[in-house]
Amino acid sequence: MPADLPPGAVDHAFVEHFADGRAPVPRARALAQEAPVAIEINGLGYAVMMATPTDLEDYALGFCLSEQLIADPSGFVAAQAAQIEGRGWILRITLAMADAAPLMERARLRLSEGSCGLCGIESLEQVLRPLPQVGAALAVSDAAIFRATAAMGDHQTLGRATRAAHAAAFCTGDGAILALREDVGRHNALDKLVGALARAGIDPASGFVVLTARCSYELVQKAVIAGVPLLVTVSAASTLAAARAQAHGLRLVSLARDDSFLES
Repeated sequence: MPADLPPGAVDHAFVEHFADGRAPVPRARALAQEAPVAIEINGLGYAVMMATPTDLEDYALGFCLSEQLIADPSGFVAAQAAQIEGRGWILRITLAMADAAPLMERARLRLSEGSCGLCGIESLEQVLRPLPQVGAALAVSDAAIFRATAAMGDHQTLGRATRAAHAAAFCTGDGAILALREDVGRHNALDKLVGALARAGIDPASGFVVLTARCSYELVQKAVIAGVPLLVTVSAASTLAAARAQAHGLRLVSLARDDSFLES
């Protein structure tokens, strides 16, 4: 990989074509890496995610917190990532046995299910599972939100190189960016950020999160579980995202632009 490319980006050869009839020209352009990442928890296959294989230790911890597999970082023992050439990555996560036990029981029940339809009902219940109320209140001014969104581009090394990566940033109450993580998937970027905050001992309730993404209910759910008091997204929110944010005390800002934003 050339030295000027950030982690998660690779050079790719293209041929550029022009509308004005000029001859096509060979070009080299950076692409964001996307690969299957198989998540194993205490030896049990849990999920396969399409992700950018960077900051995988942050991702492992953030994923376990967002999925509510652990109540806090103390239940997380270790994570080890291994690349399988030509196929993808395996992310092996070890949780404390007390935290892993419910996961093992869930897997046992999954294997014993028949075609009675209960699995579909359980899946729906998981989508709209009960969430805690956001307990923290953080006074964030309009100026702080505009400051944070304006600074995002300076921190997005993968995004600048590829124009194909989402970013999740954690900001102080006055809009300064403390941490930022990137990924081809907006959910993965937020999981990586949550994991990075946990590993650094930073309380998510002490600041707010900015996402370069459409605001879906999953992102609201992850923010609520993390205890983030304010979520800012550069694109619009869905109906379910707005409803879930309001129901659980999350301040939600969407369509954040240079000169305006919407607050639900």
